[in-house]
Amino acid sequence: MIDRARLEEIVREAGRIAYGAWPGAGHALESWEKTPGSPVCEVDLDVDRMLRARLEGLLPDAGWLSEETVVMFSAQPVGSARERRLAREEVRQVAETGATLIVSPDCNPSVIAETRARGLVSFPGVMTPTECFTALRAGADGLKIFPGAVIGPEGLRAIRAVLPPETPCFAVGGTGPETFAAWHAAGATGLGIGSALYRPGDDAATVATRAAAIVAHYDEVCRG
Repeated sequence: MIDRARLEEIVREAGRIAYGAWPGAGHALESWEKTPGSPVCEVDLDVDRMLRARLEGLLPDAGWLSEETVVMFSAQPVGSARERRLAREEVRQVAETGATLIVSPDCNPSVIAETRARGLVSFPGVMTPTECFTALRAGADGLKIFPGAVIGPEGLRAIRAVLPPETPCFAVGGTGPETFAAWHAAGATGLGIGSALYRPGDDAATVATRAAAIVAHYDEVCRG
């Protein structure tokens, strides 16, 4: 049985999102304008993301199909019910720690949707322009360019040319102080540091010294 009270609450929440973005409430008209050839607008997508996340909680084994789903994932499978449940559970576990940022290893629309539904920030891992745009259409706040060692600064520069200019892009995987300048020049918003900062067996003092040197070099190269 469907929890009718919960269903009514979800519908009212959808109405509040739509009404809150109405131009008469002080928001930009662009949120309600449809781009040529698209059956949906920005507000449609926001409401759809919320409805999908909430209703999948009521009907975890049901699929989801809407105009917005087709627009966002026309080249992507919607995903199995098990995949969606797993995505919700993993994001929930992170959210309950008090974290506010989800950095994903891949571009998984289910993870992105659940992240946004919980009010967290989503940075999925992407490698190609197709993955970049799929992530952004699904609601990602920014992009984790991965693996950075394979894509390289020139690869990011080429991808940047077709992305919305305000898109945050963080290069991760194979980045280090010696490549900061090249990544910065290519348009990287920031960098994710792994083995250049910590290796198994390092003690806290070693990591702290290394971190201070990395930050100082970044400030000199990218902010100086």
